[in-house]
Amino acid sequence: MTDTLARGSLTTRTYSVVTECLRIQSSARRQSRLAWLFGQDPVLPDARPWYRGALGELEVARTLRALGPEWTVLRCTDPAAEAPDLLLGPAGAYTVAVKNHSRQRVWVGPAELLVNGHRTNHLQDARHHARRLSTQLGVIVTPIVAIVDPATLALKPGADGVEVLAASQLGRYLSRRKPRFGPVPVPAGWEAYVPGDARVEGRIARLKVEVDAAWRRRVGWIALAVGIVTILTFAAMLGA
Repeated sequence: MTDTLARGSLTTRTYSVVTECLRIQSSARRQSRLAWLFGQDPVLPDARPWYRGALGELEVARTLRALGPEWTVLRCTDPAAEAPDLLLGPAGAYTVAVKNHSRQRVWVGPAELLVNGHRTNHLQDARHHARRLSTQLGVIVTPIVAIVDPATLALKPGADGVEVLAASQLGRYLSRRKPRFGPVPVPAGWEAYVPGDARVEGRIARLKVEVDAAWRRRVGWIALAVGIVTILTFAAMLGA
């Protein structure tokens, strides 16, 4: 992307959220047969918020790795800043904030983003980071909010300059952008990296298989219970 950065010289950075999720989950005991049968969630309560974030971190990381060599992915070196990733490429400069709202209803209007009817600060935060970087870089930085696995994603026109999309659409969105300007220098306080760690990816993938299987068993038991109640109610009506 710049004269000072070559794709092959970038470091691969271990996932922070995925790693923390696995660290907490490592203390989990083996489930009892009864708990397994009834689909108890294998993720520990303390690890659940980290698990949801880990899925988003993985999905976006796969997209970023698939970008061509003309793109550079950067991360703020100050973890306290809680800044989104910064992408620099021929189609411009973008911030990418990943928000995990799996199986939740997301509604986006001109001034707010609602999750299951509740207001969030996603749009405000995205604009804040993009404006600060625009001033620092001297170019327009477009903020992106990538939603992981939403149940629904309703977009109303005019989200005030913030691109809101499903995380699975991020690669397609970036690939369709037209070239805008030449190389942009890496800003101070940011470092280039390539997201990825095959070892932790495999571990979180195995955990996801267990979580999804447990969810399907719970749904199966609920469907069975509803079916039994319906049959008994129908039988009672016939016998009345």
